[in-house]
Amino acid sequence: MMLYFDSDYLEGAHSSILEKLVTTNFEQTPGYGNDTYCESAREKIRQACNCPEAQVHFLVGGTQTNATVIDGLLKSYEGVIGVDSAHIELHEAGAIEFGGHKVITLPQEEGKLKASEVEKYLTKFYGDESFEHMTIPGAVYISHPTEWGTLYTKQELADLSAICHKYNLPLFLDGARLGYGLASLNTDVTMQDIAKYCDVFYIGGTKVGALFGEAVVITKPNLIPHFFTIIKQHGALLAKGRLLGIQFDTLFTDNLYLKIAKNAIEKAEQLKAIFKEKNYKFFLETDTNQQFIILEDTKLKELRQKISCSFWEKYDDTHTVVRFATSWATPQSSIDTLKEIL
Repeated sequence: MMLYFDSDYLEGAHSSILEKLVTTNFEQTPGYGNDTYCESAREKIRQACNCPEAQVHFLVGGTQTNATVIDGLLKSYEGVIGVDSAHIELHEAGAIEFGGHKVITLPQEEGKLKASEVEKYLTKFYGDESFEHMTIPGAVYISHPTEWGTLYTKQELADLSAICHKYNLPLFLDGARLGYGLASLNTDVTMQDIAKYCDVFYIGGTKVGALFGEAVVITKPNLIPHFFTIIKQHGALLAKGRLLGIQFDTLFTDNLYLKIAKNAIEKAEQLKAIFKEKNYKFFLETDTNQQFIILEDTKLKELRQKISCSFWEKYDDTHTVVRFATSWATPQSSIDTLKEIL
């Protein structure tokens, strides 16, 4: 029997969500998110963010969300700033460019975009007398956790926010794994902090307990006019919107979202201890549910007979960086079996 540590969306959904979907299955509700479950979920999310004026929209998946939000934020001649390891740059099949916008890449530091790099780029860009001939930067994109499982500090978010506001650029945070970032044992960032420093962000459900779906939070009123229409243009609007509302209403009842995210962190901490005990070499040791290990290629081939993990990048001619990811549903038995196999 294979063990799967490829990603954090391998399981279906939390049992509370499935139960609620079943008990409400034959109810008739208005479509497109105009139902009581969506409205209840919106209000709970506003309260969790301490942002009563926030607009909350439910979309079906992460790539659709990134492409829709970025397209909504940008004018036709604008691009979005992100690090060279950003998800929108590497793992979304050119969805942003397909929508007509360039991803303007800057260097990363352990997956993070530094405010100093943004300021350096913008200073140089507007110092060029021919900048009108170039792609105008129109927004800044980050993810928390990053593609490398690392986390921004509250100060780093504040610094990025300050630079963005100086140049009138909205700051957009990809929160596909937001629950795991907030549940980390070593973070000073809360949901309220993210709502304070980011103009738009989304709360990932697909990777944190939901069957599917992401909740977009626009913290500045009228930042993206007619966003509902833009969602529909991008094919990201669900006619049976209550299926999203029910899921997020459940996740934001009794703090379930963070409670289940903690399981992934606890299991990842055990993974780290096992890898250290067995003298495996870390490429990057993180405080979230993603751990990056360097494996010799023949050892990786042998390991993959029993354990499935994600290729990340080649380290050298004979070694590979792989990712082990835990989730809200990773059982203790999987961790124990992994230890035995190693």
